[in-house]
Amino acid sequence: MSGPFKAAHAQAAHWGHAAKACRDALGELPGGEALGFVYVTPQFADDFASIVTFLRETTPVTAWVGGVGLGVMADGHESHDGGALAVMVGALPGDSFRLFESDGDLALLRRTHGAWLAGQSRVAGLVHGDPRRPEVAEHVAGLAAATDAFLIGGLTAAQTEADQVAGRVTGAALSGVLLGSEVSLVTGLSQGCSPIGAAHRVTAAAEGVVRELDGRPALEVLRAEAGEIIARDLRRAAGYIHAALPVAGSDVGDYLVRNLAGIDPQRGWLAIAAPVATGDSLMFVRRDANAAQRDFRRMLDDLRRRAAPPAASAPAIRGGVYVSCVARGPRMFGAEGREVALIHQALGRFPLVGFYANGEIAGDRLYAYTGVLTLFL
Repeated sequence: MSGPFKAAHAQAAHWGHAAKACRDALGELPGGEALGFVYVTPQFADDFASIVTFLRETTPVTAWVGGVGLGVMADGHESHDGGALAVMVGALPGDSFRLFESDGDLALLRRTHGAWLAGQSRVAGLVHGDPRRPEVAEHVAGLAAATDAFLIGGLTAAQTEADQVAGRVTGAALSGVLLGSEVSLVTGLSQGCSPIGAAHRVTAAAEGVVRELDGRPALEVLRAEAGEIIARDLRRAAGYIHAALPVAGSDVGDYLVRNLAGIDPQRGWLAIAAPVATGDSLMFVRRDANAAQRDFRRMLDDLRRRAAPPAASAPAIRGGVYVSCVARGPRMFGAEGREVALIHQALGRFPLVGFYANGEIAGDRLYAYTGVLTLFL
């Protein structure tokens, strides 16, 4: 890979002022093959097409990907309120990436990109998804299988029918860019919830309602693990205690967090915002700011080791993309910009862009309450 990455951030009342400020901050840009990343807050959602057109016309970059985020970050800044724009541009090897959009027609995707995919020894995909699609998790798994790619990304704010960009604005279920084997990168995931007990076997369930865990009423198990205060007042569990589905075969104890959608105190049943069947494993987790920060630092330390070339004391990072859950950020880390600051504290200064998502994508799964960081090396 050759050429620089550059990132810029701007906040303004009008999209044109923010777009011009970002363009000016980017300065001279590489010609040839280059990929642009663009994220906007919901206030600029209606103007997304105009923003992309402006960037295409005022830069040598024609390939742009991105989406509407519930907050955006770039160039060491972070914005959650008001109109804001975050962009990054990076030079990539020729023919090293492919833009795509998909509504589930994987046969069409393979016909369009099959020859290019066959020539890659490995593929990664930066993916943006529509949270209004109830089948979006199935789309993520299908895309990963169809392309044999490791996916990273997240679900957008979905304010309009065109809340994503993949060369053009689109309202597809999924869109983004496939990155070939010439693009060197590493990625990591950090959880925002911590387990409060062991995994249990679902012994009775139907249509997302868990009736029994290990042969006991599901609510009885939750009360025993959540603590006396929550056991006395189940309303305290809302937004704090969640269900988690352990990832089969994970060697790091990975799990998918899903919200408790409802509690039936009379029958002792729990409704989970995910398909759950008899025989599945399930555990309970809690939102924990201290544990989230510890795990975030663990992820950053791991990425630092993996990104550093042999015999080097520091990683050679050209740029990065960070996707964080909207429930993290200031709500979990205590101050706006804290996650970005921790990234640069651990890994040094480098161009970074990202957004706050309605759900995060890593591998072939849809996560929640997590942060997913990808580094271009």
